[in-house]
Amino acid sequence: MNRLSLTLSRGIARVTEAALGPYQSAVIRIGFAGTWLLFLLREFPHRRELYGPSGPWGWQLAKDLTADNHAFSALLWSDGRAWFECFYLLAVLASAALLLGWRTRTASVLFMVGVLSLQNRSVFMGDGGDNVLHLMSFYLLFTRCGRVWSLDARRTARHEAARARGERVSADRVGPVLWAVFGLALVTVTLTGRFDNGWLIPALLWTVWVVLGVWGLVERRTKPAEPRILLDVIANVLHNGALFVIMAEACLIYATAGWYKIQGSRWQDGTAVYYPLHLHYFSPWPGLADLMSTSGTIMMLVTYGTVMVQVAFPFTLFNRRVKNVLLVLMMTEHAVIAVVLGLPFFSLAMITADAVFLPTSFLRRLGDLAARARGRIIRRGVLDVPPPRSPEESTPGRVGAA
Repeated sequence: MNRLSLTLSRGIARVTEAALGPYQSAVIRIGFAGTWLLFLLREFPHRRELYGPSGPWGWQLAKDLTADNHAFSALLWSDGRAWFECFYLLAVLASAALLLGWRTRTASVLFMVGVLSLQNRSVFMGDGGDNVLHLMSFYLLFTRCGRVWSLDARRTARHEAARARGERVSADRVGPVLWAVFGLALVTVTLTGRFDNGWLIPALLWTVWVVLGVWGLVERRTKPAEPRILLDVIANVLHNGALFVIMAEACLIYATAGWYKIQGSRWQDGTAVYYPLHLHYFSPWPGLADLMSTSGTIMMLVTYGTVMVQVAFPFTLFNRRVKNVLLVLMMTEHAVIAVVLGLPFFSLAMITADAVFLPTSFLRRLGDLAARARGRIIRRGVLDVPPPRSPEESTPGRVGAA
């Protein structure tokens, strides 16, 4: 009994004292924000046809659908082109801010609003990866995904170093401005009756706004320390719970996909992979698809291997070595899908979901390599810049310029 209580107390302490998986949460923040940002930039020339007023799925059709399923979309607040253009730009900026980790708490809210609004505006524009982004944008809101590899982390480290040297750190001004603008927008939308398709998203946005306000007040006060500790504990519990849900969601995706494949006759006879390789819609490189499908043995091995890896993956989490091997196989499979079937954003979303299981030691080494590469690029750029010339050399025709 004492051993059980000791184990339970250690587990509670581990969940409440720290935000677990800081590198994994940073990877999924960068991955999902980067995937959505690349998608928005690639489709920028076609944005009006996909999600705007020029699309075949008209504004009124989307309005009727969301009235029935109570889905949230800020694009349905107005059918004007100016509103659509401003919102699309806001979605791009929110994705970039979350990718860089700038004001991560606010950026994650705007990122979720952008993903939900655009996807619910035109529900037929997805390829499977949109479902993953849809869910993960909601889960990311509860994570402390800016603890490492972010501009927020750099700013925090700089402030802590200044305090250690005894220097005075100036009060944050950007945060309160963002909070005030966020609150003004919420008040305006609420009073004008725009939140008319359900209560979940409005309640969530208001809750986040209140929490951000309380957090800002507590951070500005150095004493007493108890409110700050309490907020940290609550944030750690939410973060760890959300990270667990993300991992469970990834396992559920693979498990359901694998078990559904087992029930299909084409997957049972080993020919399922052959057919999408010869669909015109999924053949950006027909020659490559033909080369891969020339061997029936390879097609059978890939078909059966895909099913076995997807079904087995949730059970391999208890063995670190086997899990890492399957992670490499699944990421390689999605990279091949991105090239051969022309589904880059679906593959990026799934690779990002897989990355939550990567070992911390590997991610830290990867971060160190990226930091060293960036340092070499910066030093090389500085060295390549020619030294400034003297005034006599830079001004032809002056006395002594011979």
